Amino acid sequence: MNRAEKAALQLQAVAVLRTLKETRTYEELSTLTGLPAGDLNRYVNGHVLPGADRAREVVSEVGRDALADELVARVAFDDEGYVDNSGVVFDQSFLDLVAPVAAETFEFASPDVVLTAATDGITLGAAMASFFDARLAYAKKSKETAVEEFIESRQRLASGIELTYYLPKRAIEAGDTVLVVDDLIRSGETQELLLDIALQADADVGGVFTLIAVGDEGMRRAREITDAPVGALTTFE
Repeated sequence: MNRAEKAALQLQAVAVLRTLKETRTYEELSTLTGLPAGDLNRYVNGHVLPGADRAREVVSEVGRDALADELVARVAFDDEGYVDNSGVVFDQSFLDLVAPVAAETFEFASPDVVLTAATDGITLGAAMASFFDARLAYAKKSKETAVEEFIESRQRLASGIELTYYLPKRAIEAGDTVLVVDDLIRSGETQELLLDIALQADADVGGVFTLIAVGDEGMRRAREITDAPVGALTTFE
């Protein structure tokens, strides 16, 4: 780890701790993290940065559990099982914290492109792209009027409906490393189409990440397509 990477990790840890401190006392934060309350006070108030090992623990372990709990608290299901995650996908500051936690937890290869589907995946995609300093690309169910060449992926769903996504061909270059992200994975159909787009572009898949996995079907289907890490911040049965 070079000095810039170390500093970035330390600042990410401080951001996580500050978010957790918003709803906790230092004593409660100490119990959650296992760190002394006095040290936490100094980190949160910017007097000192945590060491690299401690920062990594905060981001990848404490941060993941805490953000997963926060996500669960913000998500609602209706009587038919549909998910309302608007309290998450509309909160860019929360998503900006998710990005480093996901990167540390799942060890995704650093991507050239973060690929998602319009529209709910765009805010998470933007957070991940910003963290990795990567380009953001999002596939749509309709073609852009002024774009001449597209990568097209089509699938007939179990319901008989045909689902098609289009991505401007220039959005991904051959040899790019692509991280596929979305706000939610249930059946895995959208992720299959996004992965197919990446493979059609002769790109390398660096991972698949979602905020919420509902069941394990979608995650299983993604793992059947790629050997890269596939991870979710939290899973609902």
